[in-house]
Amino acid sequence: MAEGSTGPLHGLLVADFSRVLAGPYATMLLADLGADVIKVEGPGGDDTRSWAPPVRDGVATYYLGVNRNKRAVVLDLTDPEDLRLARRLAERADVMIQNFRPGALRRFGLDQPSVAAANPGLVYASISGFGAAAGAHLPGYDLMAQAASGLMSLTGEPDGPPQKAGVAVLDVIAGLHAAVGILAALRHRERTGLGQHVEVNLLSSALSGLVNHASAHVAAGVVPVRTGNAHPSIFPYEPLPTADGELVVIAGNDGQFRTLCRVLGRPELADDPRFRRNQDRTANRAALRALLVDRLARRGTDEWFRELRAAGVPCSPINGLDGGVALARQLGLDPVVEVGGVPTVRHPIGFSATPPRHDLPPPGLDEHGAQIRAWLAD
Repeated sequence: MAEGSTGPLHGLLVADFSRVLAGPYATMLLADLGADVIKVEGPGGDDTRSWAPPVRDGVATYYLGVNRNKRAVVLDLTDPEDLRLARRLAERADVMIQNFRPGALRRFGLDQPSVAAANPGLVYASISGFGAAAGAHLPGYDLMAQAASGLMSLTGEPDGPPQKAGVAVLDVIAGLHAAVGILAALRHRERTGLGQHVEVNLLSSALSGLVNHASAHVAAGVVPVRTGNAHPSIFPYEPLPTADGELVVIAGNDGQFRTLCRVLGRPELADDPRFRRNQDRTANRAALRALLVDRLARRGTDEWFRELRAAGVPCSPINGLDGGVALARQLGLDPVVEVGGVPTVRHPIGFSATPPRHDLPPPGLDEHGAQIRAWLAD
Protein backbone atom coordinates (compact mmCIF):
# COMPACT_ATOMS: atom_id res chain seq x y z
CA MET A 1 0.00 0.00 0.00
CA ALA A 2 1.25 3.45 -0.84
CA GLU A 3 2.39 5.42 2.18
CA GLY A 4 -0.13 7.86 3.56
CA SER A 5 -3.15 6.23 1.96
CA THR A 6 -6.20 6.79 4.14
CA GLY A 7 -9.01 6.53 1.62
CA PRO A 8 -12.17 4.50 2.17
CA LEU A 9 -10.68 1.54 0.25
CA HIS A 10 -7.45 1.50 2.28
CA GLY A 11 -6.22 -2.08 2.66
CA LEU A 12 -7.83 -3.37 -0.55
CA LEU A 13 -5.47 -5.07 -3.01
CA VAL A 14 -6.45 -4.81 -6.69
CA ALA A 15 -4.71 -6.88 -9.37
CA ASP A 16 -5.17 -4.83 -12.53
CA PHE A 17 -4.68 -6.91 -15.68
CA SER A 18 -6.55 -4.37 -17.83
CA ARG A 19 -5.26 -1.92 -20.38
CA VAL A 20 -6.25 1.06 -22.55
CA LEU A 21 -9.20 2.95 -20.99
CA ALA A 22 -12.27 1.29 -19.42
CA GLY A 23 -10.34 -0.97 -17.02
CA PRO A 24 -7.55 1.48 -16.14
CA TYR A 25 -10.12 4.23 -15.53
CA ALA A 26 -12.02 1.95 -13.12
CA THR A 27 -8.86 0.95 -11.25
CA MET A 28 -7.63 4.55 -11.05
CA LEU A 29 -10.89 5.49 -9.34
CA LEU A 30 -10.37 2.65 -6.86
CA ALA A 31 -6.73 3.65 -6.37
CA ASP A 32 -7.70 7.27 -5.70
CA LEU A 33 -9.97 5.96 -2.95
CA GLY A 34 -7.10 4.17 -1.24
CA ALA A 35 -6.88 0.75 -2.89
CA ASP A 36 -3.43 -0.64 -3.60
CA VAL A 37 -3.57 -1.20 -7.36
CA ILE A 38 -0.87 -3.29 -9.01
CA LYS A 39 -0.88 -2.68 -12.75
CA VAL A 40 0.24 -5.78 -14.62
CA GLU A 41 1.51 -5.18 -18.15
CA GLY A 42 2.91 -7.41 -20.84
CA PRO A 43 6.43 -6.84 -22.16
CA GLY A 44 5.22 -4.15 -24.58
CA GLY A 45 3.33 -2.22 -21.91
CA ASP A 46 -0.13 -0.70 -22.00
CA ASP A 47 -1.04 0.35 -25.55
CA THR A 48 -1.81 3.89 -24.42
CA ARG A 49 1.83 4.48 -23.46
CA SER A 50 2.43 5.01 -27.18
CA TRP A 51 -0.84 6.75 -28.11
CA ALA A 52 0.71 10.10 -28.92
CA PRO A 53 0.74 13.01 -29.45
CA PRO A 54 0.18 14.82 -27.16
CA VAL A 55 2.92 13.97 -24.69
CA ARG A 56 4.38 15.34 -21.47
CA ASP A 57 8.06 14.68 -20.87
CA GLY A 58 7.95 12.01 -23.55
CA VAL A 59 4.96 10.12 -22.08
CA ALA A 60 1.58 10.02 -23.80
CA THR A 61 -0.95 12.12 -21.92
CA TYR A 62 -3.60 9.48 -22.72
CA TYR A 63 -1.73 7.04 -20.47
CA LEU A 64 -1.09 9.70 -17.82
CA GLY A 65 -4.80 10.48 -17.60
CA VAL A 66 -5.93 7.09 -16.25
CA ASN A 67 -3.01 5.50 -14.40
CA ARG A 68 -2.06 7.51 -11.32
CA ASN A 69 -1.84 5.99 -7.83
CA LYS A 70 -0.79 2.58 -9.20
CA ARG A 71 2.31 0.45 -8.96
CA ALA A 72 3.47 -1.26 -12.15
CA VAL A 73 5.08 -4.60 -12.94
CA VAL A 74 5.77 -6.31 -16.26
CA LEU A 75 4.81 -9.99 -16.33
CA ASP A 76 5.04 -12.09 -19.48
CA LEU A 77 2.26 -14.66 -19.13
CA THR A 78 4.00 -16.94 -21.63
CA ASP A 79 6.99 -17.17 -19.28
CA PRO A 80 6.48 -19.91 -16.63
CA GLU A 81 8.01 -17.92 -13.75
CA ASP A 82 6.12 -14.73 -14.60
CA LEU A 83 2.91 -16.71 -14.93
CA ARG A 84 3.50 -18.23 -11.49
CA LEU A 85 3.87 -14.72 -10.04
CA ALA A 86 0.72 -13.54 -11.86
CA ARG A 87 -1.26 -16.42 -10.39
CA ARG A 88 0.13 -15.68 -6.95
CA LEU A 89 -0.95 -12.04 -7.30
CA ALA A 90 -4.47 -13.17 -8.21
CA GLU A 91 -4.51 -15.50 -5.20
CA ARG A 92 -3.57 -12.66 -2.83
CA ALA A 93 -5.80 -9.98 -4.32
CA ASP A 94 -9.19 -8.79 -3.11
CA VAL A 95 -10.12 -7.70 -6.62
CA MET A 96 -8.89 -8.73 -10.06
CA ILE A 97 -9.94 -6.81 -13.16
CA GLN A 98 -9.17 -7.69 -16.77
CA ASN A 99 -10.33 -6.82 -20.26
CA PHE A 100 -8.81 -9.58 -22.35
CA ARG A 101 -10.97 -11.15 -25.02
CA PRO A 102 -13.51 -13.43 -23.25
CA GLY A 103 -11.90 -16.80 -22.60
CA ALA A 104 -8.37 -15.67 -23.46
CA LEU A 105 -7.04 -16.06 -19.90
CA ARG A 106 -8.31 -19.63 -19.52
CA ARG A 107 -5.12 -21.13 -20.95
CA PHE A 108 -3.10 -19.28 -18.32
CA GLY A 109 -5.27 -20.40 -15.42
CA LEU A 110 -6.24 -16.77 -14.80
CA ASP A 111 -9.90 -17.05 -15.78
CA GLN A 112 -12.50 -16.53 -13.07
CA PRO A 113 -13.26 -20.18 -12.23
CA SER A 114 -9.56 -21.05 -11.98
CA VAL A 115 -8.65 -18.08 -9.81
CA ALA A 116 -11.76 -18.39 -7.62
CA ALA A 117 -10.89 -22.01 -6.86
CA ALA A 118 -7.71 -20.78 -5.18
CA ASN A 119 -9.13 -17.50 -3.87
CA PRO A 120 -12.88 -17.88 -3.22
CA GLY A 121 -13.15 -14.38 -1.75
CA LEU A 122 -11.88 -12.73 -4.91
CA VAL A 123 -14.08 -10.21 -6.71
CA TYR A 124 -13.23 -10.86 -10.36
CA ALA A 125 -14.27 -8.19 -12.86
CA SER A 126 -14.29 -8.71 -16.64
CA ILE A 127 -14.80 -5.93 -19.17
CA SER A 128 -15.56 -6.84 -22.79
CA GLY A 129 -16.94 -5.17 -25.87
CA PHE A 130 -20.02 -7.28 -26.47
CA GLY A 131 -20.26 -9.85 -23.69
CA ALA A 132 -18.96 -13.38 -23.23
CA ALA A 133 -21.66 -15.21 -25.23
CA ALA A 134 -22.30 -14.76 -28.97
CA GLY A 135 -20.39 -11.47 -28.98
CA ALA A 136 -17.24 -12.88 -27.38
CA HIS A 137 -15.29 -12.81 -30.65
CA LEU A 138 -15.99 -9.12 -31.33
CA PRO A 139 -13.20 -6.65 -30.44
CA GLY A 140 -14.08 -4.19 -27.70
CA TYR A 141 -13.42 -0.80 -29.24
CA ASP A 142 -15.40 2.21 -28.06
CA LEU A 143 -16.08 3.43 -31.61
CA MET A 144 -17.52 0.04 -32.57
CA ALA A 145 -19.85 0.16 -29.58
CA GLN A 146 -20.89 3.74 -30.36
CA ALA A 147 -21.79 2.65 -33.88
CA ALA A 148 -23.46 -0.64 -32.95
CA SER A 149 -25.48 0.67 -29.99
CA GLY A 150 -27.21 3.52 -31.80
CA LEU A 151 -25.29 6.29 -30.04
CA MET A 152 -23.78 7.54 -33.29
CA SER A 153 -27.19 7.57 -34.95
CA LEU A 154 -28.29 10.09 -32.31
CA THR A 155 -25.21 12.31 -32.54
CA GLY A 156 -24.84 15.05 -35.14
CA GLU A 157 -27.09 17.37 -37.11
CA PRO A 158 -30.41 15.99 -38.43
CA ASP A 159 -29.36 16.45 -42.06
CA GLY A 160 -25.75 15.39 -41.51
CA PRO A 161 -23.99 12.05 -41.05
CA PRO A 162 -23.91 10.17 -37.75
CA GLN A 163 -21.07 11.31 -35.49
CA LYS A 164 -19.09 9.72 -32.70
CA ALA A 165 -18.94 11.46 -29.33
CA GLY A 166 -15.87 13.62 -28.80
CA VAL A 167 -14.50 11.29 -26.13
CA ALA A 168 -14.53 7.49 -25.72
CA VAL A 169 -17.66 7.91 -23.62
CA LEU A 170 -18.67 4.22 -23.59
CA ASP A 171 -15.27 3.17 -22.26
CA VAL A 172 -15.73 5.71 -19.47
CA ILE A 173 -19.28 4.55 -18.70
CA ALA A 174 -18.17 0.91 -18.72
CA GLY A 175 -15.32 1.79 -16.35
CA LEU A 176 -17.75 3.48 -14.00
CA HIS A 177 -20.08 0.46 -14.16
CA ALA A 178 -17.14 -1.82 -13.40
CA ALA A 179 -16.18 0.24 -10.34
CA VAL A 180 -19.79 0.24 -9.08
CA GLY A 181 -20.09 -3.50 -9.65
CA ILE A 182 -16.83 -4.19 -7.82
CA LEU A 183 -17.91 -2.15 -4.81
CA ALA A 184 -21.29 -3.92 -4.71
CA ALA A 185 -19.58 -7.32 -4.89
CA LEU A 186 -17.25 -6.32 -2.06
CA ARG A 187 -20.29 -5.47 0.07
CA HIS A 188 -21.69 -8.93 -0.71
CA ARG A 189 -18.34 -10.44 0.31
CA GLU A 190 -18.55 -8.69 3.66
CA ARG A 191 -21.75 -10.56 4.37
CA THR A 192 -20.86 -13.94 2.89
CA GLY A 193 -17.08 -14.16 2.67
CA LEU A 194 -17.39 -15.07 -1.00
CA GLY A 195 -16.40 -13.19 -4.11
CA GLN A 196 -18.16 -13.35 -7.44
CA HIS A 197 -17.75 -12.60 -11.14
CA VAL A 198 -18.65 -9.03 -12.17
CA GLU A 199 -19.16 -8.71 -15.94
CA VAL A 200 -19.43 -5.41 -17.83
CA ASN A 201 -19.55 -4.84 -21.57
CA LEU A 202 -19.55 -1.75 -23.75
CA LEU A 203 -22.81 -2.49 -25.56
CA SER A 204 -24.85 -2.98 -22.38
CA SER A 205 -23.21 0.09 -20.88
CA ALA A 206 -24.17 2.05 -23.99
CA LEU A 207 -27.81 0.99 -23.89
CA SER A 208 -28.01 1.85 -20.20
CA GLY A 209 -26.29 5.18 -20.83
CA LEU A 210 -28.72 6.09 -23.60
CA VAL A 211 -31.36 6.43 -20.84
CA ASN A 212 -34.37 8.38 -22.19
CA HIS A 213 -33.63 7.45 -25.81
CA ALA A 214 -33.37 3.75 -24.95
CA SER A 215 -36.55 4.02 -22.89
CA ALA A 216 -38.35 5.65 -25.82
CA HIS A 217 -37.59 2.59 -27.91
CA VAL A 218 -38.08 -0.26 -25.45
CA ALA A 219 -41.14 1.26 -23.75
CA ALA A 220 -42.86 3.00 -26.66
CA GLY A 221 -41.43 1.46 -29.81
CA VAL A 222 -39.95 4.79 -30.92
CA VAL A 223 -36.64 4.86 -32.81
CA PRO A 224 -35.12 8.25 -31.87
CA VAL A 225 -33.29 10.23 -34.53
CA ARG A 226 -30.61 12.91 -34.55
CA THR A 227 -31.75 16.32 -33.38
CA GLY A 228 -28.38 18.06 -33.39
CA ASN A 229 -28.02 20.24 -30.31
CA ALA A 230 -31.78 20.34 -29.73
CA HIS A 231 -33.55 18.29 -27.08
CA PRO A 232 -36.46 16.14 -28.28
CA SER A 233 -38.60 16.84 -25.21
CA ILE A 234 -37.59 20.28 -23.88
CA PHE A 235 -37.40 23.75 -25.46
CA PRO A 236 -35.38 25.89 -25.18
CA TYR A 237 -32.55 23.47 -24.42
CA GLU A 238 -29.86 24.24 -27.00
CA PRO A 239 -27.36 26.84 -28.20
CA LEU A 240 -28.99 30.00 -29.55
CA PRO A 241 -27.19 32.70 -31.55
CA THR A 242 -26.35 36.05 -29.97
CA ALA A 243 -24.86 39.19 -31.49
CA ASP A 244 -21.34 37.72 -31.47
CA GLY A 245 -21.61 33.97 -30.91
CA GLU A 246 -23.79 31.35 -29.28
CA LEU A 247 -25.17 30.78 -25.80
CA VAL A 248 -26.65 27.57 -24.44
CA VAL A 249 -30.05 28.51 -23.01
CA ILE A 250 -32.21 26.15 -20.96
CA ALA A 251 -35.72 26.46 -19.60
CA GLY A 252 -36.20 23.21 -17.77
CA ASN A 253 -39.51 24.26 -16.25
CA ASP A 254 -42.19 26.91 -16.63
CA GLY A 255 -40.68 29.15 -13.93
CA GLN A 256 -37.33 29.27 -15.69
CA PHE A 257 -39.07 30.10 -18.96
CA ARG A 258 -40.97 32.94 -17.36
CA THR A 259 -37.71 34.38 -15.97
CA LEU A 260 -36.03 34.00 -19.35
CA CYS A 261 -38.83 35.93 -21.03
CA ARG A 262 -38.63 38.69 -18.44
CA VAL A 263 -34.86 39.13 -18.82
CA LEU A 264 -35.15 39.15 -22.60
CA GLY A 265 -37.77 41.91 -22.40
CA ARG A 266 -40.64 39.76 -23.68
CA PRO A 267 -42.54 38.79 -20.47
CA GLU A 268 -45.78 38.31 -22.41
CA LEU A 269 -44.39 35.22 -24.12
CA ALA A 270 -44.73 33.24 -20.89
CA ASP A 271 -48.52 33.69 -21.07
CA ASP A 272 -48.84 33.00 -24.78
CA PRO A 273 -50.95 29.80 -25.15
CA ARG A 274 -48.40 28.49 -27.65
CA PHE A 275 -45.61 28.60 -25.06
CA ARG A 276 -47.26 28.38 -21.64
CA ARG A 277 -46.22 24.79 -20.85
CA ASN A 278 -43.18 22.78 -21.86
CA GLN A 279 -45.33 20.60 -24.12
CA ASP A 280 -46.56 23.75 -25.86
CA ARG A 281 -43.06 25.16 -26.26
CA THR A 282 -41.77 21.89 -27.69
CA ALA A 283 -44.65 21.63 -30.16
CA ASN A 284 -44.14 25.24 -31.28
CA ARG A 285 -40.38 25.39 -31.02
CA ALA A 286 -39.81 26.92 -34.46
CA ALA A 287 -41.98 29.96 -33.70
CA LEU A 288 -40.55 30.37 -30.22
CA ARG A 289 -36.97 29.96 -31.39
CA ALA A 290 -37.36 32.82 -33.85
CA LEU A 291 -38.68 35.10 -31.10
CA LEU A 292 -35.87 34.21 -28.69
CA VAL A 293 -33.18 34.61 -31.33
CA ASP A 294 -34.55 38.04 -32.23
CA ARG A 295 -33.97 39.23 -28.65
CA LEU A 296 -30.66 37.47 -28.10
CA ALA A 297 -29.21 38.91 -31.31
CA ARG A 298 -29.30 42.40 -29.78
CA ARG A 299 -26.44 41.77 -27.33
CA GLY A 300 -23.30 39.68 -27.04
CA THR A 301 -22.84 36.26 -25.45
CA ASP A 302 -20.91 37.43 -22.40
CA GLU A 303 -23.42 40.15 -21.56
CA TRP A 304 -26.39 37.78 -21.85
CA PHE A 305 -24.55 35.13 -19.89
CA ARG A 306 -23.95 37.46 -16.95
CA GLU A 307 -27.52 38.77 -16.91
CA LEU A 308 -29.29 35.44 -17.38
CA ARG A 309 -27.06 33.66 -14.87
CA ALA A 310 -27.71 36.38 -12.30
CA ALA A 311 -31.45 35.90 -12.81
CA GLY A 312 -31.20 32.14 -12.31
CA VAL A 313 -31.71 31.05 -15.92
CA PRO A 314 -29.54 28.01 -16.77
CA CYS A 315 -27.15 29.08 -19.52
CA SER A 316 -23.53 28.78 -20.58
CA PRO A 317 -21.14 29.92 -23.26
CA ILE A 318 -19.68 27.08 -25.31
CA ASN A 319 -16.18 26.76 -23.89
CA GLY A 320 -13.16 24.95 -25.15
CA LEU A 321 -11.63 22.53 -22.67
CA ASP A 322 -9.38 25.34 -21.49
CA GLY A 323 -12.49 27.33 -20.63
CA GLY A 324 -14.01 24.36 -18.81
CA VAL A 325 -10.94 23.97 -16.60
CA ALA A 326 -10.82 27.72 -16.02
CA LEU A 327 -14.49 27.78 -15.01
CA ALA A 328 -13.96 24.92 -12.56
CA ARG A 329 -11.14 26.93 -11.01
CA GLN A 330 -13.34 30.04 -10.80
CA LEU A 331 -16.01 28.00 -9.03
CA GLY A 332 -13.55 26.73 -6.44
CA LEU A 333 -13.61 23.12 -7.67
CA ASP A 334 -9.79 22.95 -7.83
CA PRO A 335 -9.88 20.62 -10.87
CA VAL A 336 -6.16 19.99 -11.37
CA VAL A 337 -3.86 18.25 -8.91
CA GLU A 338 -0.15 17.70 -9.48
CA VAL A 339 1.03 14.21 -8.66
CA GLY A 340 4.78 13.72 -8.66
CA GLY A 341 5.18 16.63 -11.06
CA VAL A 342 2.42 15.38 -13.38
CA PRO A 343 -0.74 17.54 -13.56
CA THR A 344 -3.84 15.34 -13.51
CA VAL A 345 -7.58 15.90 -13.17
CA ARG A 346 -8.67 15.68 -9.55
CA HIS A 347 -10.80 12.73 -8.44
CA PRO A 348 -14.42 13.85 -8.93
CA ILE A 349 -15.91 12.58 -5.65
CA GLY A 350 -15.56 14.44 -2.36
CA PHE A 351 -15.56 12.70 1.03
CA SER A 352 -15.85 14.51 4.34
CA ALA A 353 -13.89 11.92 6.34
CA THR A 354 -11.80 9.86 3.89
CA PRO A 355 -10.69 12.08 1.01
CA PRO A 356 -9.22 10.60 -2.17
CA ARG A 357 -5.46 10.49 -2.46
CA HIS A 358 -3.27 11.85 -5.22
CA ASP A 359 0.18 10.69 -4.21
CA LEU A 360 1.60 8.34 -6.86
CA PRO A 361 2.26 9.59 -10.40
CA PRO A 362 1.41 7.27 -13.32
CA PRO A 363 4.13 4.61 -13.14
CA GLY A 364 6.82 4.01 -15.70
CA LEU A 365 6.93 0.61 -17.38
CA ASP A 366 7.91 -1.98 -14.72
CA GLU A 367 8.74 0.89 -12.34
CA HIS A 368 7.90 -1.20 -9.26
CA GLY A 369 8.77 -4.54 -10.82
CA ALA A 370 11.60 -5.51 -8.47
CA GLN A 371 9.58 -4.61 -5.37
CA ILE A 372 6.46 -6.45 -6.50
CA ARG A 373 8.33 -9.52 -7.74
CA ALA A 374 10.14 -9.83 -4.42
CA TRP A 375 6.84 -9.53 -2.53
CA LEU A 376 5.16 -12.14 -4.71
CA ALA A 377 8.12 -14.52 -4.47
CA ASP A 378 8.05 -14.36 -0.67
